[in-house]
Amino acid sequence: MDGGGRYLQPMTAYPAGFDVARPASAGWGSGGAPVRKPSRITKLFGSSRGVRRRRRSAGMPIEQRLPRFLGSGLALGFFATVVGFGLWQGGHIDGFIRDYGEPHHALARAVGLGLDQVTISGISQMSEGEVLAAAGINSKQSLAFLDVNDLRERLERVPMIKSATVRKLYPNELVITLTEREAHGIWQNNGELFVIAADGTVIDLMQDERYVDLPFVVGEGANTRSKEYLALLDAAGPLRGRIRAGTLVAGRRWTLKMDNGMDVRLPELKAADALARLVKLENEQKILEKDVLAIDLRMADRVVVRLTEEAALARAEALKKKPMRGKGVDT
Repeated sequence: MDGGGRYLQPMTAYPAGFDVARPASAGWGSGGAPVRKPSRITKLFGSSRGVRRRRRSAGMPIEQRLPRFLGSGLALGFFATVVGFGLWQGGHIDGFIRDYGEPHHALARAVGLGLDQVTISGISQMSEGEVLAAAGINSKQSLAFLDVNDLRERLERVPMIKSATVRKLYPNELVITLTEREAHGIWQNNGELFVIAADGTVIDLMQDERYVDLPFVVGEGANTRSKEYLALLDAAGPLRGRIRAGTLVAGRRWTLKMDNGMDVRLPELKAADALARLVKLENEQKILEKDVLAIDLRMADRVVVRLTEEAALARAEALKKKPMRGKGVDT
């Protein structure tokens, strides 16, 4: 007993009746002390040394557990925010954008991701400058922040462009591949001239002489029926080269304008047969060389011609002078 009336016991003593299992392999330690099994914590972490390491890391100062360069990044971000706000408040940001482009584009160019080369393929009727202007591309942009889908949609809104593909080649090249609509003819409507595709799509205004030799159609809706006009040109055979334009009348039939100014009025149905008659008349009578303003082929059993004013007067004079047989007429 100690001075407080308590019995002294060894720290390693077991309570009465406690039966310690004795593994056959492990046995007992020196001095008869049993070998203790690893605790639950030791099993969880592999060893007591691992437990000690974890406890030390848990007690590590917070500045040692933060990611490296976090402070530098925060300081740089704060500095950039302050500078940007100061530029905006001072009205300098507009000047910066005007000289160097948008800040994010300028930053990307500074790290080597600028837009230094644009490769364009598939163009024959458009110029490279027209393509760049349509896409909205300029030297103050960067490759990193260009949206290829937006560029493709912009290009495909151009009537001349049928389809477009846009690809980025890092670090600084943009590749544009275009499929153009082929200029199919010239359409005159309400006094204006347009270049049209085969499906009648208006490609552009007729602004130069590049398309002067294309088939020429006139009238409302004639652009969408230009293939009919081309079929008439084929039916004209040897006279094709003398046809300068086709006018769609009331959306129903065609009138051809010849190179001498003569009009050839075709029927709504069987227009090719009427052209065959015209070819025959030209071969037999050289009708296109006569003083005729218009030839009407709309009736299958006859040809109606409209003479020029001079030819009409001459014909009238000739009829007056022509003797007439019958009563009361000198012979």
